[in-house]
Amino acid sequence: MSKLPDFEGLAMFAKVAEEGSFAAAARVMGVSVPTVSRAVARLEERLGGRLFNRTSRQLSLTEFGSSMAAKAGDIYRQAEEVESEAQDLSVQPRGQVRLAVPMSFGLRWVAPLLPKLMRQYPELSVDLHLSDASVDLIADGFDAALRIAVLPDSSLVARRLCAVTQFAVAAPAYLQAHGRPTHPRELASRPCMSYAYRARTQVWRFTHQDGTEEDVVPNGRLRVTNSDALLPVLLEGLAIAELPEFIASEYLADGRLEVLVPEWSMTKGGLYFVTPSARSRPAKITALSDFFAEHLSDPVWRWSPKDAPRKPKPRKPLQK
Repeated sequence: MSKLPDFEGLAMFAKVAEEGSFAAAARVMGVSVPTVSRAVARLEERLGGRLFNRTSRQLSLTEFGSSMAAKAGDIYRQAEEVESEAQDLSVQPRGQVRLAVPMSFGLRWVAPLLPKLMRQYPELSVDLHLSDASVDLIADGFDAALRIAVLPDSSLVARRLCAVTQFAVAAPAYLQAHGRPTHPRELASRPCMSYAYRARTQVWRFTHQDGTEEDVVPNGRLRVTNSDALLPVLLEGLAIAELPEFIASEYLADGRLEVLVPEWSMTKGGLYFVTPSARSRPAKITALSDFFAEHLSDPVWRWSPKDAPRKPKPRKPLQK
């Protein structure tokens, strides 16, 4: 005999006891009368006692059946409540979502969206984990993550929200002191700070407009686990660094940083909303995915060289 309780038999017994007949119970549950009869007979055999007195005209509970009916009815109602609650959860965004987001991106672009998210989904709560280290969604119990990568993790379900461009940058003070590099290979002999959690490799890959590629291994005295830590050294003009567009754009826009070798582009990644699986995805995850797609697919941090501040032309000396 199976150690698993006969939940189906208990449910059908409870419905027969409530409706007063096998036919009525079968009709309510949408099954055949023989299915109900077999389930009750199986339960009687398992429990070791008759639940009903049966005649050609009447069906009544035995004393044993009467003692079991109320408890079986409670089990049936609890199962209905569980299913009803589960159906509500699958339709209405509610409950807690454990979300992993890179630190700098989360502080700059996700945290400002939280007030709108909370107003839009008042029954949704977010456990926001900010870290540049890549977490294991399944092992660490996360429902979803925003990830910035060249390609999505093949073991996860990934929804691409937008492209994320990287720039090799330096401050005007650095360029004045050391000159402007004209080719990526020149960066190999210059102080280039690196980011520890860079996707896939520490190599900076550049692609020219004509398709030529050049790889550079950054060699500098500072390596960080968060790109914001590069900014003080960068702005002081002490080194070169690679920054994602969502950090660099404000500094490029006001001229505090400049893009190096603009004819060459660095490997472009993407911003992805990733989840362990797309099957049986609850409404809260779908709602969160759609929310970020709406607000991050056309980001305001976009920057292009035409947005760079114009440098004043040198004045011609006055003629005497």
